[in-house]
Amino acid sequence: MKMQWLWRNWLAAAAVLLVVIAAASASAGGGNVSYDGRSLIIDGQRKMLFSGSIHYPRSTPDMWPSLISKAKEGGIDVIETYVFWNLHESQPGQYDFSGRRDIVAFIKQIQAQGLYACLRIGPYIEGEWTYGGFPFWLRDVPGIVFRSNNEPFKLYMQNFTTKIVNLMKSEGLYASQGGPIILSQINACNGLRCGETFVGPNSPNKPSIWTENWTSFYQVYGQNATLRSAEDIAYHVALFIARKNGTFINYYMYHGGTNFGRTAAEFMITSYYDQAPLDEYGKQSRDFTYASKFSLLLTENSTTGLIRQPKWGHLKELHAAVKLCSETILSVFPSMQSLGEQQEAYVFSGDSGACAAFLVNIDNRKSVLVQFQNSSYELPRQSISILPDCKTVSFNTAKVSTQFSTRTALPAVQFDAAEKWEQFQEVIPQLDATSLRSDILLEHMNTTKDVSDYLWYTSSIQQDLPDQQSVTLSVKSLGHVLHAFVNREHAGSAHGQFRNTSFTLESTISLNKGTNNISLLSATVGLPDSGSFLEHRALGVQSVIIQDNSEAKNITNYSWGYQVGLLGEKLQIYSSEGSKSANWSSLSSSQPLTWYKSAFDAPEGDDPIALNLGSMGKGEAWVNGQSIGRYWVSFRTLAGIPSQTWYKVPRSFLQPGDNLLVLFEEETGNPLDITVDTISVTKPSLRKLV
Repeated sequence: MKMQWLWRNWLAAAAVLLVVIAAASASAGGGNVSYDGRSLIIDGQRKMLFSGSIHYPRSTPDMWPSLISKAKEGGIDVIETYVFWNLHESQPGQYDFSGRRDIVAFIKQIQAQGLYACLRIGPYIEGEWTYGGFPFWLRDVPGIVFRSNNEPFKLYMQNFTTKIVNLMKSEGLYASQGGPIILSQINACNGLRCGETFVGPNSPNKPSIWTENWTSFYQVYGQNATLRSAEDIAYHVALFIARKNGTFINYYMYHGGTNFGRTAAEFMITSYYDQAPLDEYGKQSRDFTYASKFSLLLTENSTTGLIRQPKWGHLKELHAAVKLCSETILSVFPSMQSLGEQQEAYVFSGDSGACAAFLVNIDNRKSVLVQFQNSSYELPRQSISILPDCKTVSFNTAKVSTQFSTRTALPAVQFDAAEKWEQFQEVIPQLDATSLRSDILLEHMNTTKDVSDYLWYTSSIQQDLPDQQSVTLSVKSLGHVLHAFVNREHAGSAHGQFRNTSFTLESTISLNKGTNNISLLSATVGLPDSGSFLEHRALGVQSVIIQDNSEAKNITNYSWGYQVGLLGEKLQIYSSEGSKSANWSSLSSSQPLTWYKSAFDAPEGDDPIALNLGSMGKGEAWVNGQSIGRYWVSFRTLAGIPSQTWYKVPRSFLQPGDNLLVLFEEETGNPLDITVDTISVTKPSLRKLV
């Protein structure tokens, strides 16, 4: 098993490396894009490049210009994005590049703003994206083994990769055609501290590249956000440049965005890398026009996104300081001088007489005073000072001069009156109403084919005693969520958690004399995105046992009926037209599996907006037929708070008035406390420098 794992990963790395070599031999604007052991060389010039990850489908086309503009203003030279296979080819050979999928328009907007692009085609991306970017139909290809030297896998991988490469070529987007794409894929260092951990390129003729410098970390339901300070990011970037000869650093993410619809991987929250330098709530660009399939127009009058300070500003200052001496840095490899037990100087001394230095204090406990070239320099704990001329400190990674920003949410629309809501009760199916039958419990994903999060397992059990009997229902599930109903009455719910998806639901139920219907609603919260043998992962109900005082009755191998998805999904009652087909009623007491519908006018102004769903449980929300993602407010962190309360609604989803809001609530909640909030940023006083 271990050897097979190593073989699979070696093949993946080798495939990536070939793409790097192919991309690096391209040219930009008539000049070659090449590399050596020091850096990338573009148009004959060595480049120190700062890159930022912005994933086109995790924002909306109207946001792309302002996000890219704000990244450029922050000192970013390159925009990096994955290409999302299952987004573009949801069915074999059927491609979609419209709306948020319009990768050509995204790359053209990067070009329009004078930046380079790094295209990570994958085709396996992980990326906290459902199924790691693989289309689910790939699982059904006979004999396929993902991410291995497997002919079926290589065939379909080649088909998609060729499609994307040819699409980019047809639009003239590679550097050899005068386009912005300078890299198509890289295989380098990923992590938080590549300045410490990177062992170097696999050849002395390749530059040191940091593919993913995590600006925070992904967040899953039930866990708190992982914060990373601006000081820590800046320290490790400077250390990578000084100690590891780094010349290409990509921030993952620079703007995380939103996992709209059902695109998040298992247990991932809908908000993605909200602690990045540009937070989730970028603003729409004014006078933006999304004109056609592969065109994007933007006038000069555009608004900025919401920047997260001090992270954005501190990194901007870092980039500026490095660029002051980048020519010197790129001309030589540094020499290292010891300044103390845990202090070092990395000196770049070029043939022209120019000199730059990075003074490093590794000690994370105390500041120190060091001597360098006959001058004294105070270095705060775990910090690096950049001296572009080997004399004057232009930047220290631990000294933050940028104001801290605070994001606030103000209610703009309330739904606090019962007459503002209507509801529709989801129908609980029973065995005799199902057409798909089996004498075994079917695996969840293989049955739904990812057309829905939901799969109903239905069966029945006979109870011959004259009186109602109290028994224990025990259901083992491989994940992720289960709601049990007996004779259409809710009998209990249970769920797994990230990296421990299996669980057992146990509930005391009452059986009537005669036939009793068992209906189990299994739900996924995104598909797995990583791990070996992804094509063999299993979810859903594994066993069902009913225990009374005298015996345990295993009904696992009874006749089971199945229904893929919900009636509300089938009717598309979240859309304007589909909602007309449902028999909506006035708001009444909260019950599991309830659809809620209301309408609202768009808040005035251009501030970003979000739904405050703090009063709800678990489900999904739609605005004008477009899903803003799953919500799971009831899954609390150890601190007793939701992992996510506010759910972004892009203004491009809205019309001026009468916007349709639909929620499907699996558990119970109070829609009267839902609000539409406007999001803004305030700037308090400066923090004291350290």
